Amino acid sequence: MSMTTLPLVLQDHQAEIKELACAYGLDAYETIFEMVDYDEMNMIAAYGGFPTRYPHWRFGMEYEQLSKSYTYGLSKIYELVINNDPCYAYLMRSNSLTDQKLVMAHVYGHCDFFKNNYWFSKTNRKMMDVMANHGTRIRGYMDRYGVGLVEDFIDAIHSLDNLIDPHSRYIERSRADQGDSQSDGEVPRMRAKDYMDRYINPPAYLEEQKQKLAAENKPSQHFPADPARDVLGFLLECAPLERWQQDVLAMLREEAYYFVPQAMTKIMNEGWAVYWHSTMMCRHLCEPEEIITYCDHHSGTLGSRPGQINPYKLGVELFRDIENRWDKGKFGIDYQRLEDADERRRFDRGVGLGREKIFEVRRDYNDVTFIDDYLNAEFAEDQKLFVYGFNERTGQYEVVDRDWRKVKEQLLWSLTNFGQPRISVVDANYKNRGELYLYHDWGGVDLQLREAAQTLKSVHAMWTRPVHVETREEGQGRLLTYDGDEIKFRELTPSDDALAVGQEPDKD
Repeated sequence: MSMTTLPLVLQDHQAEIKELACAYGLDAYETIFEMVDYDEMNMIAAYGGFPTRYPHWRFGMEYEQLSKSYTYGLSKIYELVINNDPCYAYLMRSNSLTDQKLVMAHVYGHCDFFKNNYWFSKTNRKMMDVMANHGTRIRGYMDRYGVGLVEDFIDAIHSLDNLIDPHSRYIERSRADQGDSQSDGEVPRMRAKDYMDRYINPPAYLEEQKQKLAAENKPSQHFPADPARDVLGFLLECAPLERWQQDVLAMLREEAYYFVPQAMTKIMNEGWAVYWHSTMMCRHLCEPEEIITYCDHHSGTLGSRPGQINPYKLGVELFRDIENRWDKGKFGIDYQRLEDADERRRFDRGVGLGREKIFEVRRDYNDVTFIDDYLNAEFAEDQKLFVYGFNERTGQYEVVDRDWRKVKEQLLWSLTNFGQPRISVVDANYKNRGELYLYHDWGGVDLQLREAAQTLKSVHAMWTRPVHVETREEGQGRLLTYDGDEIKFRELTPSDDALAVGQEPDKD
């Protein structure tokens, strides 16, 4: 690759943009820009932003798709920035000076978000080095065991890399939660005088509570004792893998967790970057002769069509709406009590808290909480957010519902768990045969059976014994099984055992 540092003119603009960002309160890691041509940009993007990553055919396919899309004028990557310390960003040599300034301002918005958003706080800030180390080790395994064998194992991991627990890194467990409690089984007693103790703490009540405590502390008959959301982590610890397979699985699992915050904050992150590039470009960086070019490219970034959500557009408009509401004082009980639409529209107490509020939101929120807390009826109406459906008679997508609550519900549903099914390990010794039993937390959306079958095959490749997944299809219980030869489907009935319907065993 022929990446180069910035020419002097862009170095001057970077210094200016960095100074502006600091003046506005942005706080980013040191940011290193490198110039690449379109072919190098497509290659880096295919590798997820890490050019030293391990080799795999999937990255080659993504590179071919990006290259063809660029060649035919269907898409163009203007920038690429990596969550790292320091942050690395890539600029396309062919971009105009206007575009380069826009992209650098956009990058500083991203870098501030990476550094200060809570959901990025658990990520490895030296991931560029980690990815390079992973690439070296995997290349070594390919040399030792053969490219085909290692690639086949990586294929299996790639088909499972969404089966992790995205919130596990943010949960601080107590010693009791981790099984370190030294409870002796004593029932707590109310303090009382000796002569009143039998009335305050009746012996029959104490015995009943002691039995309940013993039942709760009784070891679970299932392994794992609680459903394991992190299926990759469970396989890493319990599947009969060779050492090199354990190492490869551990590396790719670590990479999967690294990319989680980017999926959790796509709307916010892009909206924040657009907010700042538009602020800096419109107020400071655009020369008069650059305005039309800037507006043309900026509008292309924010363009959207009915039935589709543009994260850049939704994110920046919601940040601007929050800023406007907190500048005017449109929050709190006085504003909420207003019922007249005109009064709510004219409400303005000039409190000027908008900029402070959006920095607070940037620090604490992810996309789900961002949408849940701040998307309201007025915003949905202003942005024309409706529920769309396909009309078979006209062959077009049309508005089917204008209720903003349904719009919000549909949007939140698509963001929850990134739109992926929630799968957990509930039993690693199903029917005492060492078979693996998975449970799909069905919430009204059926599994795609073709993809589910591939998932079972990939899990089986690691577990080596039959694998089951319980799910529902149109509300009816289904059990999918792969035994190494074929996929089998079975309809579940109320007479099936308790585990097979995703319920706790009957304690009677």
